[in-house]
Amino acid sequence: MSDAAPASGGGLLRGLPPVLGRATRLVVLGSFPGAASLRAGEYYAHPRNQFWPILSALWQVDLRAMPYRARLAELRRRGLGVWDVYASCRREGSLDQHIVDAELNDFARLRREAPRARAVAHNGGESARARRHLEALGFEVLRLPSTSPANASWSFERKLAAWRAALERHGLVGSG
Repeated sequence: MSDAAPASGGGLLRGLPPVLGRATRLVVLGSFPGAASLRAGEYYAHPRNQFWPILSALWQVDLRAMPYRARLAELRRRGLGVWDVYASCRREGSLDQHIVDAELNDFARLRREAPRARAVAHNGGESARARRHLEALGFEVLRLPSTSPANASWSFERKLAAWRAALERHGLVGSG
């Protein structure tokens, strides 16, 4: 598989910093960055991950053509945050099923850095395992179909419809 991580030798992997802003209204939470994302230091860097294509379709802007920093600025401008459920873990490869020794991120940080955020949307099932922690902080919690290439059972169109409904619900579609 092209997205196989180098053998970690059991080493601890650290996630990426959150993409948040004062205007963030909805935060998408993945589980933990895949090997391609960790290597690149960028969220959703695997070329077959549908995160950037879905947002591009919803916002009618080619995010993939933009430099990464410009993509992040566009997310912040539109009120969308991105982070992961796990701050660190051990994992061989990129599959969620191989995550062990996971440490949760400090979700209270969402309240401090994104005070307008009212909801989180879990990008897939592994992320959604942390649902109760976010509900305890008063967030509305949504579960979206994973944009990962491993989620081949959902077509792009079906994922797009689910993501559109979530972003529309929080005023993030048609806001640009």
